[in-house]
Amino acid sequence: MTDHSHIQRLLAIVARLRDPQTGCPWDTQQTFATIAPYTVEEAYEVADAIDRGDLDDLKDELGDLLFQVVFHAQMAEEQGAFAFADVVAAISDKMQRRHPHVFAGMSIADSDALNAMWDAEKKKERLAKHAAMQPDAAHDDSVLAGVARGLPEWQRALKLQKRAATVGFDWPGPAPVIEKIKEELEEVRVEFEALAAAPHSAEVRDRLEDELGDLLFVAANLARHAKVDPGAAMRRANQKFERRFRAMELMAAADGVCLADLPLDAQDRYWNRAKAAEKTAAAVDYSSPNAFRPSGEIICGVQIAIANRMPSASALAAARGCACRRARMKAHSDFTAMQPARNVCVNANRAATHRWVGCGRRC
Repeated sequence: MTDHSHIQRLLAIVARLRDPQTGCPWDTQQTFATIAPYTVEEAYEVADAIDRGDLDDLKDELGDLLFQVVFHAQMAEEQGAFAFADVVAAISDKMQRRHPHVFAGMSIADSDALNAMWDAEKKKERLAKHAAMQPDAAHDDSVLAGVARGLPEWQRALKLQKRAATVGFDWPGPAPVIEKIKEELEEVRVEFEALAAAPHSAEVRDRLEDELGDLLFVAANLARHAKVDPGAAMRRANQKFERRFRAMELMAAADGVCLADLPLDAQDRYWNRAKAAEKTAAAVDYSSPNAFRPSGEIICGVQIAIANRMPSASALAAARGCACRRARMKAHSDFTAMQPARNVCVNANRAATHRWVGCGRRC
């Protein structure tokens, strides 16, 4: 089957789903507004598959995202607005128009010149679109024009800051941004004190929200100066927190206690243990024969679970394999059966030799 016939098959499937007489009742009831959240969700799932390096999942998630595009195009075609072919033609025209150095023989000096040309072309497109839609209205010639309001707010913050920087409205480096963060943090602290004094005041809560917004906006600007994507940074922070919290749960379970029953200071001790275990695990080369040795300082089963990003259930099974509530684990063959995608030892022979995995103590 050719690429073209695959696309035609998908178009036919979506058209059938939307058929008022023979289609799916759920699909026929959908509108652009009801489908939009699913479109955003699918885009995030594409990003998640990329972040995990899972190309098989990426294939599936890209398919889901493509389905969203086709679904929107089908609804538009039903209204006589445009069809899928018009979507393809529009993006093809745009890419050729915005890359004259590739398709029109134009010479571009460097990446800075390329970015300037790209921004100029996008501004020209915005003005042309505005003129076509509202020929008698005054056009918005602000440097901030066209920054979509539907973006996640951290993305919109970055775009606004980048646009402002094109006319020189920007801090010269990270140092003054850090000072601004300190200033905003102090203002947040003041509003928290005001809230403690007047916990039911809508005005104080509004001011606190405003100050927290300022703090987050400046934090996004600091990330921009560091050339760090705030979304990627937050994703790493979320993953780190989840990984360490799951490790806390495993360690508490291995000790025969429930994390929820512990006071905060005891929970903090588990948190610190999880951090320490993660650092130890990160320092170990799990392909090395020394990672699994029959005596001496040996790596805890929970640490192995952390290092290999094991699912909670599998990691808990590993932790429960410990004897005397220490992380003494069952044979490596059993361990790898729980997580076949991530072999910890190089081969089964080594696993047979290094049969038990200890908890960092001498066993």
